[in-house]
Amino acid sequence: MGSNIPPNTGIRMPQEPLRQLVAALFEKAETSAADAQLMADLLVLTDLRGVHSHGTRQTPGYVNMMRQGRVNPQPNITIVNETPTTRVYDGDGGMGHFPCHQGTLWAIEKAKEYGTAAITTRNHFHFGGAGKYTRMALEQDCFAIAVSSHRSPMSPDALIKGVNCTSPISVAFPSGEQPPLVIDMGASMLPWDEALFERMPFAFFKELGIGAMNRAFGGMLAGIYLPQFMEPQSKWESNQGSFISIFDVQCFMPVDQFKSEMDRFIGEARAMRPFPGFEQAELPGGLEWRRERDYARDGIPVSAEHQQSLQDLADELQVETPFEQYEHTRF
Repeated sequence: MGSNIPPNTGIRMPQEPLRQLVAALFEKAETSAADAQLMADLLVLTDLRGVHSHGTRQTPGYVNMMRQGRVNPQPNITIVNETPTTRVYDGDGGMGHFPCHQGTLWAIEKAKEYGTAAITTRNHFHFGGAGKYTRMALEQDCFAIAVSSHRSPMSPDALIKGVNCTSPISVAFPSGEQPPLVIDMGASMLPWDEALFERMPFAFFKELGIGAMNRAFGGMLAGIYLPQFMEPQSKWESNQGSFISIFDVQCFMPVDQFKSEMDRFIGEARAMRPFPGFEQAELPGGLEWRRERDYARDGIPVSAEHQQSLQDLADELQVETPFEQYEHTRF
């Protein structure tokens, strides 16, 4: 969570000009206009929720990987296996955002018809923050799970803690008036410390369990270890996959009743004493809910480092930036 602490200094950007800038940068990497707009929409939405580590800060890295030929800027997303309630998507070496967004929309539609649906995706790069896919389901009175993993070596000489790697998971439940309940986290949570392990081994084993399950869902089940996606066969850095499942609340109980129960639970939790150093007690998802409202009203905080990285890329690609007109918002 450290990288998602709001910056102490910077400027505040309204979401629309930031979205236009990011879309223009992706177009310079030879993505289609529609794909560039989707990337901009998803990254800015992530910024709005204060998950800056997976928002528009990622733009220079993503764009440069496309320009370097490591990520396919014009992937042809295909469905390689399908049942009435499941699909397997092939991302054709592009960004994971494309098959995951497309697949989540499909899974929501099928969950509303059949009660539940799930997809896996493979043969693509990073899919970004897992929470943006589970939150898509909330808008349709569904709850959701999204998991991702990527190929990484597990040497016999390495500590088993490395299994956790950077495998994210998000689980989201809708609510009524209260913030939705959304976990959005990586499996690796504890820095390795032998003395800490001796005092609290259970914490490391629980972390390991989450990481192993995430690898099974977003890795093995997603098929990212199939030979055709491994180096040197694949020309793309298509080392990631995902599992996303959607469930329709009304198949379990009336939606209004469920939301009322969630509001009661979340409201009671938020009325409790917060952790030391925090003004407000919040369950997972509450902080993002508050930031989304604040940033939509006041602008997204963009640190000097974040601004400079986008400016450097824009200068290189000859794209005009809107930063100067927001200097008056500097904090």
